[in-house]
Amino acid sequence: MPVTAETYRLVALEDPEGRWELHRGALREKPSMSYDHNYSMIELGRQLLIQLDPKEFQIRINAGRVSRIDETFYIPDVYVIPVALTTRFHGRYDLLEIYEAALPFVAEIWSRSTGDYDIDAKLPEYQRRGDQEIWRLHPYERSLTTWRRQLDGNYAREVIQGGQIKLFALPNVTINLDALFA
Repeated sequence: MPVTAETYRLVALEDPEGRWELHRGALREKPSMSYDHNYSMIELGRQLLIQLDPKEFQIRINAGRVSRIDETFYIPDVYVIPVALTTRFHGRYDLLEIYEAALPFVAEIWSRSTGDYDIDAKLPEYQRRGDQEIWRLHPYERSLTTWRRQLDGNYAREVIQGGQIKLFALPNVTINLDALFA
């Protein structure tokens, strides 16, 4: 029996350390990750944090959720939120932090336990949401795959092996890929 969005919200609020996701009615707990995954996730978040104006953007690292309609709720590894979208959550302990609006940047870090799920399930949903720039970092292959939303709504895909990467959706931000894979 599929889990409803309301039941999902209750489960996630009652068990916040469980890091629950919902994919088309199926409840799924986000597993713990390896050192390399966690290092890349934190380093990406750190690089974003020092370059973005906190009056305009906030960063989430393995926290909060993004959703599309009432059947998918994911916890991306790293994402950027315009501050205007956060105000409804201030002072609300009873409200699960969920962003339904398209975001400028969402990233997943490859892991053995979630690599296929991230590409097969999450990536298409991020694209349906209209997120502007979607990354999948692979710390073992030392590669980055980007999907950047074009004016026609389609996504241009690119694979990058290293160097300095200027974000498409956040043009004043440059990420040092080599530092992510150190």
